[in-house]
Amino acid sequence: MKRAKQLLLTILTASCLYPAAAGAQGINPDSKKPLEITAQESLEWNRTEKFFKARKTVIAKQGETTLKADTLTAKYRDEKGGGMKIYRIEADGHVIIESAASKAYGDHAVYTVDDGLAVLKGKNLRLTAPDQTVTARDRIEYRVANGKLDAIGNAVAMREGDKLEADRISAIFTKDSKGKRTLKQLDAKNNVKITTPTEVLTGDNGTYQADTSLAEIIGNVKITRGPNILEGEKAQLDLKTNISKMFGSADGNGRVRGVFYPGSETPPATE
Repeated sequence: MKRAKQLLLTILTASCLYPAAAGAQGINPDSKKPLEITAQESLEWNRTEKFFKARKTVIAKQGETTLKADTLTAKYRDEKGGGMKIYRIEADGHVIIESAASKAYGDHAVYTVDDGLAVLKGKNLRLTAPDQTVTARDRIEYRVANGKLDAIGNAVAMREGDKLEADRISAIFTKDSKGKRTLKQLDAKNNVKITTPTEVLTGDNGTYQADTSLAEIIGNVKITRGPNILEGEKAQLDLKTNISKMFGSADGNGRVRGVFYPGSETPPATE
């Protein structure tokens, strides 16, 4: 369980998810920073249908964020006083969103300003940071208002040989006293699997609470380390005290099953 605790400390805290999520938001039309757009073929302004469209090898830069795509479309609405407000941005084809510490890749990206929702889709959908990668089959969503990132469909988070897999991985961020986003909670939903070089941990669902440093895997929990097997309904890992427990049921009642071979590592505490 020692290696599993290290994995939960690194992957479940998901230190790469927020900067990657901020990059996935991409170009923000509400920002006061100047937005520069270049395109190899054309820049179109359609005043009738109210959109801007850039075609071929498009590069949009704003602050530390750069968005690259085959085409970029920005839809706007007229406002009182003669101004305009962009309410939807769409990027299609070979989409790459780069921020200071991460990159996001996909085939199609949409940011709806009114909802504060960024959605990234594609065949090789992924978020990358120097030491971590997050992938998903269906889509990656980031909700600006509540700082929530969702990797949906065969979601995988990898770091330094460790891997977290689930149908859906969600991270919720909050602002600290200095206004910096920090991780509040991370959830792994359905078919959870944590793989390290020495252990495999599986279960139905997993949750990590940053304020308590407490991680739980619930439902059909199984830990395999070499020939050793430990099974129960809930695994609890306290990352502050480094104490790990396996329970026979979610409410603490029930029995835990373990198969251990002589000479193998001492098993974790059970209840």
